[in-house]
Amino acid sequence: MSGVKCISKKIKVVVLSAGILFSSLYLPGCGTKTNVPDPFDSASALTGYGIVRKPEEESIFFADNLCVTDGENLHDDKVHAYVAMAAGVFDATTKETLYKQDIFKKVYPASTTKIMTLLCAIKHGDLSKTVTVSENIQNIDSDSSVAGLHVGDQLTIRQLSYGLMLPSGNDAAIAIAEGVSGSVEAFAELMNKEAQSLGATHSHFVNPHGLQDTNHFVTVYDMYLIFNEALRYQDFTDVIQSPSYLCKYTDKDGNKVEKTWRNTVRYVSGTEDHPNGINVIGGKSGTTGAAKYCLVIYSKNEAGHDIISMVYGADARVNLYLLMREILYYAKTPSA
Repeated sequence: MSGVKCISKKIKVVVLSAGILFSSLYLPGCGTKTNVPDPFDSASALTGYGIVRKPEEESIFFADNLCVTDGENLHDDKVHAYVAMAAGVFDATTKETLYKQDIFKKVYPASTTKIMTLLCAIKHGDLSKTVTVSENIQNIDSDSSVAGLHVGDQLTIRQLSYGLMLPSGNDAAIAIAEGVSGSVEAFAELMNKEAQSLGATHSHFVNPHGLQDTNHFVTVYDMYLIFNEALRYQDFTDVIQSPSYLCKYTDKDGNKVEKTWRNTVRYVSGTEDHPNGINVIGGKSGTTGAAKYCLVIYSKNEAGHDIISMVYGADARVNLYLLMREILYYAKTPSA
């Protein structure tokens, strides 16, 4: 991440029971809660995160250069936590976890999936490669968010990355997946391998766009790990902080096309005021019927610390931004 200086350290913490760290997952909505299928054995959850070598050990050592935390909620009793399913705030500079709300529960990520999609494109693809948009973009839901691409359009993966992240184009997601790995299925395998390599072992991806699938999920802590890695790349930051992007490419007949994409994150588009004492740089929003409203953002506080924050499963867009503003209070510097 641009500006982040990591201090290598090992932190000794007390193991909490797996039942506390990894409790059942619920999605809220209109007063009801629905169980989300969990294919993982909670008894092996601690070792799955790489937190312990053996579940019976009393002391554990977590990864270097990351925020170290347990599953106990923090400050959730001081905000409107009930409007969302899970949330977290992480200081990537000091390696402190500043707010925790069910950060190990599994949630549907909707279009925040595209954070991993772009990370994989940057790390494992060639952003200068030209991709021809295939007929597979016609297989996505007709009412899903798109970048307005057509079969036969020719764009570079770099151009597609803006169509992926700003208007949240599911068509751009498919084009990137095919351009990097040859197929959506192969790219999903790449996404899962990348997640495993980052320690995000309680997430599972089946597509590059985040359209609903019961086997497609993340946790708040996993998304912190993924987003933290993505912010190491300037190409990623350049995309997510752009309010708009003018894309010039050619269609299947060789005709020139110009299209302007605008960022759907309200802090970046200027339709939402930044929280007091916080400068929001960029991020990714997402929503589906099952995932509700989701938002992952990168900010800086007045001390210049890099802040990663996210809200998942908010019951309304207005409450998504309400809770984000409230939890970012804990990332403010004392003078802010």
